[in-house]
Amino acid sequence: MALHLTIIPVTPYEQNCTLLWDDESNDAVLTDVGGNAPEIWQYIQDNHLNLKEIWLTHGHLDHVGGVVKMCELIDVPVMGPHEDDLFLLEDLANKTREYAKYGFEFSPNFLPTRWLQEGEQLKLGNYVFDVLHIPGHTPGHVVFYCASEKLLIAGDTLFKESVGRTDFPRSNTQDLLNAIRTKLYVLPDDVVVIPGHRDTTTIGHEKQHNPHVRA
Repeated sequence: MALHLTIIPVTPYEQNCTLLWDDESNDAVLTDVGGNAPEIWQYIQDNHLNLKEIWLTHGHLDHVGGVVKMCELIDVPVMGPHEDDLFLLEDLANKTREYAKYGFEFSPNFLPTRWLQEGEQLKLGNYVFDVLHIPGHTPGHVVFYCASEKLLIAGDTLFKESVGRTDFPRSNTQDLLNAIRTKLYVLPDDVVVIPGHRDTTTIGHEKQHNPHVRA
């Protein structure tokens, strides 16, 4: 029995959409379906996986712009983000039209099946993921932490030697840094962090080498 994952960069921003699956049941979830839904769906079918849910860390278009298209291909529940990102999902159609010049596909607005709160848990087969609310990059940003596998799906909170941008509407630098210190840096040092973009890292590496927020 093992938890498997593959990272699928999507959209012109090369956002890390992550496909996770339990090899015992072949049940799978997708995190942050920002785009490229037909290609992702083909991969899922080719590997004989049973997609159960879509989990979203936050409402920016490069993380949610492919959700409606994916749900047209397979009708699955959409979990998250936190309701404080409602304003972003309500503006998704406008934002994807605006960013078409950068290569983004149009997406209509949508609402998730369920908003997520701090302290909730999501399950994939035998694996449990804790939901942590990490505001700052967006007010409703959440992350998914699997303690048994020492794995963190971090979205745009913590990057390799960097942190998420806070120059967007309703961003807050201090909220982000405080949440990283109090909720992420308390995790074990060997937890693998899959950020929303670029390379994976670990909590221990960031505590030592991240210039924006040290332990």
